[in-house]
Amino acid sequence: MRRLTATTVTTGESAEINLSPLIDMVFLLLIFFMVTTVFVQETGVDVQKPKAASAVELQKHSILLAVTRQGRIVYGGKDVPLNSVRGLVSRLLRVRDMPVIVIADETSMTGVVVQVIDQCKLAGAKQVSIAASRE
Repeated sequence: MRRLTATTVTTGESAEINLSPLIDMVFLLLIFFMVTTVFVQETGVDVQKPKAASAVELQKHSILLAVTRQGRIVYGGKDVPLNSVRGLVSRLLRVRDMPVIVIADETSMTGVVVQVIDQCKLAGAKQVSIAASRE
């Protein structure tokens, strides 16, 4: 039976592992995932959507406008006057052609919702939908 023995050779130099390329790769991956992640922008208000059997999932890239029960129009957590909806939607559509989704409270006034939809269509939106939750 043969015995294996290990001998240690010392040269006076210590072995080092260079972590710089590893750290660079981790940061590059982090930046890649941050850039490619899709963030869904919420309206910033709590709205009780009406229920509908034909409701479908929202698209990830869409313009979300909320109409509260008091008749306020909200985009990105900020109140938007009715006469500014057309300009806002037009500006957002210049960046990217997206559908507009109006999230109206089930007790909101129909007149305000119709005016918001009309302003969105006048701004050039090809698809304007009303959000609902499934029954």
